[in-house]
Amino acid sequence: MLRSTFMKATAMSVAMFAGQALWAQDSALPKSMVWTSYDLGSTGYVEASAMADALDKQFGTTVRITPSGTGIGRLLPLKTKRANFGFMGNEILFAAEASYEFAAKDWGPQDTRVLLGRPAAVGLITGLDTEIQTVADVRGKKVGYVQANPSIDMNIAAELAFGGLTKDDIEAVTYPGYGAMVQGFIAGEIDVVTVTPTVAALREAEGGRGVRWLDMPGSDEEGWARVRESAPVFSPTQMTVGVSISEDDPADLLGYRYPQLATYADVSDDEVYALIKALDESYDLFKDGNQVMNRWNLEDAGTSPAGAPFHPGAIKYLREKGVWDAEDDAWNEARLAELEQIKAAWPEALAKADAEGVSDEDWPAYWEAYKADMLN
Repeated sequence: MLRSTFMKATAMSVAMFAGQALWAQDSALPKSMVWTSYDLGSTGYVEASAMADALDKQFGTTVRITPSGTGIGRLLPLKTKRANFGFMGNEILFAAEASYEFAAKDWGPQDTRVLLGRPAAVGLITGLDTEIQTVADVRGKKVGYVQANPSIDMNIAAELAFGGLTKDDIEAVTYPGYGAMVQGFIAGEIDVVTVTPTVAALREAEGGRGVRWLDMPGSDEEGWARVRESAPVFSPTQMTVGVSISEDDPADLLGYRYPQLATYADVSDDEVYALIKALDESYDLFKDGNQVMNRWNLEDAGTSPAGAPFHPGAIKYLREKGVWDAEDDAWNEARLAELEQIKAAWPEALAKADAEGVSDEDWPAYWEAYKADMLN
């Protein structure tokens, strides 16, 4: 009887193991992965951690997360194949277009691709210990920036533009990483920072100096015209969930996608398909990781636009699930065509700059002007 019970249990275990092994073989889901994300304590890190834990619990896949406070720090491990995927901000947009830090000659246009992108919002906050009430009031105040983080640069430029300001109108205070910038705000070293509403570290600020969001209502047509001129990826959105935000006291912010689960175009379709499938199937295990993680559902996170074209492996799964449609296809094809133009222009611009004796220091500005003329 004991031997019979043992044999049955063994058979069941073997069958279960075989089923898991077959699933892993068919799906190409790696047994271990490395992901990059924003700093410890950031929304991106918290959400990446929740997803990694879900994959471990449901599929036995181990994920090591490598945080970085800079866009280059998050993308370089993907470029060098030391990481599989990244939870990115707008650096995937800048990398695709070789903008900001990615205009350096050892970078150039990168073939970045998106798997999913959670709808998100970002905005400016100040402390209750300041007299700042509107974006226009930020004139002359200390605003936090992050070294080598073009995503933060773009966010702040668009936010200041809403109030009719530029970087010349404020006092920029630069930090080595995103987490350090937020801690600087908590400590009262700076007056204003740009953050997403669910950054965990903001709870500390809320309990200390207090938090006030600087609204950018969609009804302000002139303000939003300036935002779109600064960065067309943003649209008006009203948040009712977040630090010092509620249904009764919402915040009008910049709408965009963050984090965006991204990789490079040369990662196999099977591996990407397997990951997005696994995340979809383990959604119930991570959807309550924070107040907005439920927005990682495919219907919200699996549609265009995003910071880069969607990966074919992701599109295959999204199409199977009835999420991806003809409108998404049209956006993706148009974006791919535009990025092919930029890739073709890069060596042409390098050769022209070399012939004209353009220095490395002047090259980024030269490239931006060349790219703008080419795209127009």
